[in-house]
Amino acid sequence: MDRQIEQAVRDEDAMSSTCVGMSDLSDEILLCILRHVPVCDLLMNVANVCHKLHTLCHDKTLLTNVSLSEEYLAGDSSIQYTLMQLANQVQSLSLNGCYWLSGSTMEHLARCRGVTCLDVTGCHLTSLRLSRLLSSFSLLTSLAFDVTADFNSSQLSSKAVDSLSRLSELRQTLLTPSYGVVPRCAQLRKLMLQFDIPDVTSEGVGVSCQLMVGQSSVPHYQQLEEFTARLAPGEVNQTLLLLYLAVFSVHVPKRLRVFLVSIPGPNPAHWPAASSLAQSLGQRGDLVALQLPRSWLDSLSLRRALDGNSPKHLSFSRCPALWPQVFQSLLDGGVRDSTQLTSLNLSGINHAVCSSVDDHLVAGTMSQLADGCSNIAHLNLMHTHYHHENSPGLDGGTHLCASLAKLSHLRSLTLPACALSDGLNTDHISAHNTPPSPLFRGLKKVPRVGLQNYTPDSASSPSEDSTSGLALLLAGCRVLETFELIGPGFASALPRLESCTRASVEPRGMCAWARGVGDAHLAALEALPRLRRLTLAGLPGVLRGTGLVQLARHCRDLRVLSLGNLGSLKTMNYTPALLETLKHCTQLLELRLEQPYLNANTSFFEALSCCSHLQRVCLISRSGTFDPSATEAFMERCCHVLMCHMFMGGTLVACRTLQKALLERFSAARPALSVVIYPLQHEDLPSVIRNIPPTLLDRITLFQSHVAQPPHLSPL
Repeated sequence: MDRQIEQAVRDEDAMSSTCVGMSDLSDEILLCILRHVPVCDLLMNVANVCHKLHTLCHDKTLLTNVSLSEEYLAGDSSIQYTLMQLANQVQSLSLNGCYWLSGSTMEHLARCRGVTCLDVTGCHLTSLRLSRLLSSFSLLTSLAFDVTADFNSSQLSSKAVDSLSRLSELRQTLLTPSYGVVPRCAQLRKLMLQFDIPDVTSEGVGVSCQLMVGQSSVPHYQQLEEFTARLAPGEVNQTLLLLYLAVFSVHVPKRLRVFLVSIPGPNPAHWPAASSLAQSLGQRGDLVALQLPRSWLDSLSLRRALDGNSPKHLSFSRCPALWPQVFQSLLDGGVRDSTQLTSLNLSGINHAVCSSVDDHLVAGTMSQLADGCSNIAHLNLMHTHYHHENSPGLDGGTHLCASLAKLSHLRSLTLPACALSDGLNTDHISAHNTPPSPLFRGLKKVPRVGLQNYTPDSASSPSEDSTSGLALLLAGCRVLETFELIGPGFASALPRLESCTRASVEPRGMCAWARGVGDAHLAALEALPRLRRLTLAGLPGVLRGTGLVQLARHCRDLRVLSLGNLGSLKTMNYTPALLETLKHCTQLLELRLEQPYLNANTSFFEALSCCSHLQRVCLISRSGTFDPSATEAFMERCCHVLMCHMFMGGTLVACRTLQKALLERFSAARPALSVVIYPLQHEDLPSVIRNIPPTLLDRITLFQSHVAQPPHLSPL
């Protein structure tokens, strides 16, 4: 026995002597670990642990390319200290979306004189501050900033103008009609524009672009290779875009190989020079990316642009007239090498309204597309239709999902709900569509008020169709990270894009195939082990939400969840399932939830508190209610929440009271905190929406698909 004790002691001593601590790791391993530490923590905390970590934390591999965009808990003093530490090493610096930092903090950027790439989009920056920064950055080649109402290019110093003349890349977010600094940038190779100008000011005065027409310093784009423009709704934005493009009517840059323009709404303004632009893009044979509004292209111009090229990004959103030519160019040899295509947006490529079999996607054609464009990683088929019984394709038994399953590299996918259906359930449709006999109307039993007992593992409703088609898709697309399933009748209730979205969708419930997609289909999504972002909207066939629970149990790394108008719009039948789902989403960072009768009570916020890493939450409910004390308790438990937006029912006084209480209590510890609580039906809501920082509005507030959007047109 004594020998055994002595041996155990010796073994324990040997194990303790061989334990490896942080200090025993090689510098290479430690640097790999430190790359995952936020820069502010790295320089303010980790660097003070010991001499070795201090040296490693100041290694140039960690401090050459720095982004402070997600340093949400860092206030002005922390950022100023960090900038002082970065001054001699940083070359690429991004403060994109740091709306909470004061203007005085922007002055400290001038310390970083070696910066070549600077992004201050969303920051408080006046013309004079911009001038001082540009005067300090003699090596600057890339700039991103906002053009606000008080911007005045005449306030730029001569040194600032010299810095602009050397820029090769510029991204401007236009909040007022202006050319910004574009006329000063003679060497631009890449120009990215975001137009976010309202047609009417908050005072009710109309915005006009007439003052710009007579300006002599219009841009000429002699060296331009890439041009991208993303517009918010409004006539002013479209008018301003045409002014930016006026020079293209006279001369198209010879090196232009990327041309991306995204205009929301069904009737974008016509641009007469689009056909000559398309012809010019097709001549060099090096086209990389193309997106044009529906009214700018015809089939002949599109063929000229694509033939002989090998593009990587193509978007033909809401261009039904181009549908035949798109597939002909991709499948019949017009495109030189279709395997180069990685991103394809066919949203609304066929008619959105479920009216004719000829307008539906054909599984056989999509199968050919998958064979020819085998490297597609991002595909958007929103606002299209596929009805399995009406799509014979090349093989009568081929399902659209089986065709898409060939795209083994697919990482993000948006589908219409009807694409998952294996066929109509005629009994279910007739049961819903056949009116009851007048004889039995007076004898009908009144249903019980409330919800039935909820069992997570209960069987799916017999009205749901088989999921065999979906199973084929999931088996083939194992690396899928983003999945969006959107019903044909869905349109968000928020007013910013409401008129545009409603113009492109059909009435809810019109597609019988979409009504057959329900809980069983949601449960099948558990087969996606890498799923990170999930959007489910406009699915009336979801009855109890049991599929959500099943999905959440297996997709444990889900980071972004967006749910909108599931099941009935007259009541919220899947509340118990939703609460159970939230308890399993422990890694969730963002939640968007839109439902007419959402009850954000204590039970809801307790379940939401299980998402301990949650950063952003947006609730939209026309007739919804909320519990102020439960909301405040949730904000206290989830200390990482930096955005709480609630557009629900209730009085304006109640909303403002809660908003003020949350800001006063939590703003000190969370400098980036954004709280907006407002009645959804209030007449002043549009102006409230306009005051939300664009970086927040794009990322979470709006139900808007960004799958297969080229990188420059995705949210900033």
